[in-house]
Amino acid sequence: MELEILRKFGKPELATLYIGRYNNEIVEFVESVQPPFTQKEKWVLILSTLYGCPIGCLMCDAGEYYHGKISKKGMWQQLHYMISAKYPDLNVPVKKFKIQFARMGEPSLNEAVLELLADLPHLLNAPGLIPCISTVAPVKASNFFKELLKIKQEYYRNGHFQLQFSIHSTNQKERRSIIPIPIWTFDEISHYGNIWHEAGDRKITLNFAVGEGVELNPENLIPYFDPEKFLIKITPINPTNQAKQNKLNSKITSDMLNNQIICDSFRKLGYETILSIGEWEENQIGSNCGQYATKIIHGEVKLKENYTCSEYEIPL
Repeated sequence: MELEILRKFGKPELATLYIGRYNNEIVEFVESVQPPFTQKEKWVLILSTLYGCPIGCLMCDAGEYYHGKISKKGMWQQLHYMISAKYPDLNVPVKKFKIQFARMGEPSLNEAVLELLADLPHLLNAPGLIPCISTVAPVKASNFFKELLKIKQEYYRNGHFQLQFSIHSTNQKERRSIIPIPIWTFDEISHYGNIWHEAGDRKITLNFAVGEGVELNPENLIPYFDPEKFLIKITPINPTNQAKQNKLNSKITSDMLNNQIICDSFRKLGYETILSIGEWEENQIGSNCGQYATKIIHGEVKLKENYTCSEYEIPL
């Protein structure tokens, strides 16, 4: 079983979205550079771990359907396709080489993610490798997190792993409405994070995709999250189909003064705070999770036709 590439969208100097077929299912994966960094300085690969997603977060198109887990081989083929195009011998001399398990699917619901994480140091020669797990912390994934901790301690100590929790609201009840499955409480995330974090590790990221009208009171975090171990990442809500349907508008816009006020509210309490907007042009590229895969699944994009979503389609 081999990965078939169906479509490509993007700008190579910014982001490239790949639409593929594996095991008769649609997968999305992305490579990006983040100006002003060059590709040799920072290269980010983002892969899918599930075919769709069963969670249904209010702003994410990946949750419109769920067709199961992607195998370790299926995830590796996504990575291998992107890596081998630039480094056929799999020697990756990139200073900061991030592999994010953060495209389509909640990674903690797929045990094969753990298998691939344990294999990556043997599959690649990449001194700058930094895997990243981005998770909503499902209650039923507790065993996954126990094993993830063991893998991190064996292979990825001293700043070579990035763990990120999707928080989105400082009000726990509101957070549960945005992420409509049983999820860890702030107390449970904090307990795990305190076990996870060791001297030399990266701080654990608490990610907020900030919507208008959603509670953002940094003081609610202080009882749970030590600023010495946790940092804040502020991101916009991207204009996905689900965000539009659920009337979720982003509080993070091109108004940098407003964005700075939000960030400063966390910084005043001692939190390192990152404003992660990226390039607005990525919204035109369509590199937000699940947008193209969902169109294909719903028959809005006919793969055998000469369909062009935008000027960003790249000929195969």
